[in-house]
Amino acid sequence: MLRYLDAGESHGQGLLAVVEGMPAGVPLQAENIDVDLRRRQGGYGRGGRMRIERDQVRIVSGIRDGLTLGSPIGLWIENRDWQHWQGLFDASSEKTWEPFTRPRPGHADLPGGMKYGQRDLRNILERASARGTAIRVAVGAVAKALLAEFGIQIASHVLSIGGVEASPPSSKEDIIAADGSPMRCADPKASQEMMKAIDEAKKAGESLGGTFEVIAWGVPVGLGSHVHWDRRLDGQLAAAMMSIQGIKGVEVGRGFEAAFLRGSEVHDEIYYDQERGFYRRTNNAGGLEGGISNGEPIVLRAAMKPIPTLYRPLKSVDMLSKEQVEASIERSDICAVPAAAIIGEAAMAWVLAQAFLEKFGGDSLAEIRRNYRGYLKEVAER
Repeated sequence: MLRYLDAGESHGQGLLAVVEGMPAGVPLQAENIDVDLRRRQGGYGRGGRMRIERDQVRIVSGIRDGLTLGSPIGLWIENRDWQHWQGLFDASSEKTWEPFTRPRPGHADLPGGMKYGQRDLRNILERASARGTAIRVAVGAVAKALLAEFGIQIASHVLSIGGVEASPPSSKEDIIAADGSPMRCADPKASQEMMKAIDEAKKAGESLGGTFEVIAWGVPVGLGSHVHWDRRLDGQLAAAMMSIQGIKGVEVGRGFEAAFLRGSEVHDEIYYDQERGFYRRTNNAGGLEGGISNGEPIVLRAAMKPIPTLYRPLKSVDMLSKEQVEASIERSDICAVPAAAIIGEAAMAWVLAQAFLEKFGGDSLAEIRRNYRGYLKEVAER
């Protein structure tokens, strides 16, 4: 079983993860993980923290000579900003810090403080912070390394920011090329309009959300299952996307749009030829039918709310005095949708890697290849 645990706070010494269940023999280099870490830090509208951090992963176990060993993989990302906050999350520190008592609407501050009995809400916000997505992206890059060995490729692009919507990309190449845009958007004109909207929001002390799409190509038919609700691949993917900070909605394929169409406009007709086997000319289902991958690209879209920390703070109530106050202000982004799309790639990669190993699992990459080849041959003969 592929799983991981991670730990760390936003202004602690760093973020760490232990990945267990990765088979032996998978090529993996820190430099490959660092590529996605840099992509997560990009995007127009990011805050000052991105100018401080230069995220790089240190692989501390589970890899030798560039190949996984089958043993737990240890990952570490240092928080460079910790030097400005030394002692804040040191277990033995005697330094006194001003308590954080003015919860910010839209954050975990208040419900987390009430749940865990914390009067200093920094004990909540430091772990709830989206800073933790850095290690999640690193873990996702490990999953991508496994999937890449079987021709599975994942990419993402931004669809909208605020009220600005992009035209749909015309090809896979356009989606991949979106990495070259400051907004990670495949529509150059819309990208410029998005940047303008972010500038206007910044001047007004506001923040903006938006939507993004994540696509996986090369996923074989047969991942997931229809037999129990918790084994449905669409449910697992939706849960993974919803667990990303700020995400408030997820669509598969045509998603909510399908509710307004007739069945003949939604369901993907099935065809067959000797070379391709069974295939579809459309992909409204987003590559998933009955909780099972159907061989078409898997397409997910997610909606991210505006960043809840505003430089024009909203009304709140002090945790201790119970007086009406303005919410606290922490250094924050104006818009993080381009970064959220990268985190979405990591979330999808992890779920697909789990499902892939459940279906074709083995202790080494060579064993999994044998299982996979045998399955593909069997499917082709059906």
